Amino acid sequence: MLHPLFDLTGRKALVTGGSRGLGYGMAEVLLEASAEVVIIGSSDKTLTSASELAASTGGTVHPLQVDLSKREQVTEAFNKTLNILGTLDILVVCHGIQRRYPSEQFPLEVWDEVLEVNLSSVFMLNQLAGRVMLPKGKGKIINVASLLSFSGGFTVPAYAAAKSGVSRFTMSLANEWAARGVNVNAIAPGYMDTDMNTTLKADGNRYPAILSRIPAGRWGTAADVKGVTLLLASDASDYINGVTIPVDGGWMGR
Repeated sequence: MLHPLFDLTGRKALVTGGSRGLGYGMAEVLLEASAEVVIIGSSDKTLTSASELAASTGGTVHPLQVDLSKREQVTEAFNKTLNILGTLDILVVCHGIQRRYPSEQFPLEVWDEVLEVNLSSVFMLNQLAGRVMLPKGKGKIINVASLLSFSGGFTVPAYAAAKSGVSRFTMSLANEWAARGVNVNAIAPGYMDTDMNTTLKADGNRYPAILSRIPAGRWGTAADVKGVTLLLASDASDYINGVTIPVDGGWMGR
């Protein structure tokens, strides 16, 4: 039996990036804890993933196909979510893009694209969720940051800047909202075996170098973020505010 602290029965959740990778796993664990979930994705896979999640968990999941690089669609999607769910108790922001260029060649238009998707739209969703949660005096916001919130990486200056920004504004919102009942925290996944890292895993130099530094001896998977997601979405985290929690197989401690 699920411990009452982790029971999400009756809770309403939105998971962006929920059609694949880490977002899929995060949506899955919320459904397994009996939350009702809207997942947002940018492709037709969103519909398929929603059906798969409903079948595997027995939960109620609603798909929305949205381009979160467009600010008007961010707002529209959030409003549609409220129409579907009636309210919002949990926000998980897991969408994002990756672009790689040597920093001296990094195109400014690509810089703008990455920051729009990975930082500005994330803040917008936090702000919109806060407007719903603060009047209720309760809510859980979980942002997905990165190990690159703490370090610079290689050939990904825009991604590093955006993820650092996510970690910092998570702290800022917690400073303002913790006393008003809304918990804002972030998860910093380590090197994960997802579509976003396909190019990195194929790099014959970087891949073994990264793997050799991970004390757990492997890259992470979507299953590895499920536990911390449930913690931060549940009553068990009521006194956890403004932190960015690495889920990295021990990388940060090496």
